[in-house]
Amino acid sequence: MAYSKVQFRPGIYREGTAYSNENGWFDCNLIRFREGRVEKFGGWQKLTDSTYLGTARALHNWISLDGNKFLGVGTHLKYYIKDGTAYSDVTPIRKTTTNAATFAATNGSSTITVTDNSHGAVNGDFVTFSGVDSNGLGSGGNITQAVLQQEYQIDLVTGTNTYTITAKDTSGSTVTANSNDSGNGGSGTDAVYQINTGLDVYVQSTGWGVGTWGASGWGSATSLGGNNQLRLWTHDNFGENLIMNTRGGGIYRWVENDGVGTRAVQLSSVSGANLVPTVGLQVLTSEVDRHLIVLGADPISGSSRSGTIDPMLIAFSDQENELEFEPLITNTAGSLRLSSGSLIVGAVKARQEIVIFTDTSVYSMQFVGSPLTFALNLINEASGLIAPKAAITSSTGVYYMSYNNFYLYNGTVQELPCSVHNYVFGDINQDQAYKIQAFTNSEHNEVGWFYPSSSSSEIDRYVIYNTQQQVWYYGQLVRTVWLDAGVEPYPQATDGGVLYQHEIGFDNDGSAMTNVFVESSDFDIGDGDRFTQISALIPDIKFIEDANAGSMNVVTKVRNFPGDSLTTDSTSEISSSTQKINLRARGRQAVVRFESNDDASNNGNLSIGWRLGDTRMDVKTDGRR
Repeated sequence: MAYSKVQFRPGIYREGTAYSNENGWFDCNLIRFREGRVEKFGGWQKLTDSTYLGTARALHNWISLDGNKFLGVGTHLKYYIKDGTAYSDVTPIRKTTTNAATFAATNGSSTITVTDNSHGAVNGDFVTFSGVDSNGLGSGGNITQAVLQQEYQIDLVTGTNTYTITAKDTSGSTVTANSNDSGNGGSGTDAVYQINTGLDVYVQSTGWGVGTWGASGWGSATSLGGNNQLRLWTHDNFGENLIMNTRGGGIYRWVENDGVGTRAVQLSSVSGANLVPTVGLQVLTSEVDRHLIVLGADPISGSSRSGTIDPMLIAFSDQENELEFEPLITNTAGSLRLSSGSLIVGAVKARQEIVIFTDTSVYSMQFVGSPLTFALNLINEASGLIAPKAAITSSTGVYYMSYNNFYLYNGTVQELPCSVHNYVFGDINQDQAYKIQAFTNSEHNEVGWFYPSSSSSEIDRYVIYNTQQQVWYYGQLVRTVWLDAGVEPYPQATDGGVLYQHEIGFDNDGSAMTNVFVESSDFDIGDGDRFTQISALIPDIKFIEDANAGSMNVVTKVRNFPGDSLTTDSTSEISSSTQKINLRARGRQAVVRFESNDDASNNGNLSIGWRLGDTRMDVKTDGRR
């Protein structure tokens, strides 16, 4: 038999047909290319058994001067700081009412109606009660003081002065009122409201159809508020302290010296604050020159801020003072306004500059010192950012995703040639595109984007560009936000209230990593005018971690014409001891697929990685019939 190497070009190609991409790879999941070779993705494990509430779309970690590691986690419901293994709720307080809240219960129901005039809450908000009468809603009732004096999430806002909650005991189990629960909890109940929660789905921020039915006239715009849009946090350190912002909402500060038992507070309310923006679209710190920058800030109006976002305004503080925003001849505070576009979508820090994206354009913002402090340079007017978190800085430049292309900025804006362009952009759920998250995995020279597919309302897919090899690949993975290794030795990512660390082993948190595969495009002999027969295959596969225990499957498929469906000819298991596989595949075109055969019941294949080498096949012409 005459065996020949079957070598495939690195990267996935989906811009043409499988037949036109002969000797290339056409489809994949949970694999990467390294030095031109295919290998299985690294696995992931839970970092802690502790969980958080809400969908996380922002992570930020740092180390304090005394060596403590902190992780900020922003969800659509709360903001947490992880210190060690536990999440501490530091969500800012919006309002406190004193001796004002009362309760009403119905016998046989767990629904409690709360009356608190002008509470300002929305559905899903969190409130904590204290000062309830010692008898709760009545002596001998089930709605006791202990039941009421805890944190509740509001079920339904029924009016300006009322809302409902579901009674629960301290373990979280539902409690049903009885006939003795006829009181109102007394006259001394205080209610502490956390800032309004946001949405975990994207809706248009302006125009008819947003907000409460009938709240405004037909065709009128809804304000860009933080509670009527997808909740996206931005955050950055100013020294050891953390500055946070809910997109379209308030700006807050958490002080490290005060500990995780204290909550963040509105920055403009801090003692010594002067003309600090009260709302914004994004916050970040210009690290070298030490200015706090607010993108989409509310402008100064007389002796205060207007409270209404200017979506193209940039405000920056005095140097080394995040509380001073009044522009004076004696300081470096000031503001700039962009002109190209209608809305600042996002920004990232790069080398010696801040790259700012509007819906249509890209700007470079650089520190130039007195008297201007910062200068703006318009660098592109034809490639706006598709989502606030769709840009990321890597060692080779700033990569970002626009509405119909991928780009690299490294002094100039360059469109990235993409071999999976139509596949990705044709599969994005455009209604939820604002959720797109850019990420880096520096260990593997990868830049990628998590995005919601056309069949999903939440992120469920990724696409990766390998900056070293300049190839693309993609797959399915639910991760709402990702943080590269740095402070921690491994990348971190979130899903469903759980924080994972990635690139550890080759499993899915102790279970098999399923649906791992790479599949070739069609290949044939000559011009495809004759049938191809594959009679044998000699694998070249390296198993990682436990070379003696590893195994995987090789699948051969055939078809006679490019328009035909592929027919699976054979599926064979390969191990480290496999020398040759005998096959009887016959067709004008052939496809080979390598896939993991991990099975949760087959512990021998857990924690096994693999890497493809040069497979050899006995492929020969088999006549025209």
